[in-house]
Amino acid sequence: MKLQGKKIIQLVSDEFEDLELWYPVLRLREEGAVVHIAGEKADETYIGKYGVPITSDCSFKEIDPNEYDAILVPGGWSPDKLRRYEEILTMIRTMNDQEKPIGQICHAGWVLISAKILEGKKVTSTPGIKDDMMNAGAAWLDEPVVVDGHLVSSRRPPDLPDYMREFINVLAEK
Repeated sequence: MKLQGKKIIQLVSDEFEDLELWYPVLRLREEGAVVHIAGEKADETYIGKYGVPITSDCSFKEIDPNEYDAILVPGGWSPDKLRRYEEILTMIRTMNDQEKPIGQICHAGWVLISAKILEGKKVTSTPGIKDDMMNAGAAWLDEPVVVDGHLVSSRRPPDLPDYMREFINVLAEK
């Protein structure tokens, strides 16, 4: 178990891409990590785009990013909602400043754009937000997974095995 003792924040809001949230959570737990699901409210059930629910462990306001080793932002339509919370943008900036792993897949790049941390970084995402990523100063690559230091990005559900392999490797090295 490569990640025993590691604590990860998994952000959530409604209309997350079901696989892009659940697959990472399950893979990280398989590796021994503790994953806390953080939503706007604690003990709230959020529904994915395809109807798969998940219940939050805590609220965004309860999270101290200094107590965690990494953060994951799911794809789907939830990133457009998540980026509207200053608590989340602060979490992302704090994790970035501390060079803790930040995972983002599909539309999750919107959150990193709003946190203003992509200038000069290499990333990927769903092609639908390629221009947004580039306009935020990132070098966008059409690859299954891109690792730039502590940032790990991926395009879409078929890339999940590559994404999680690299995210786990980056986190295990911290």
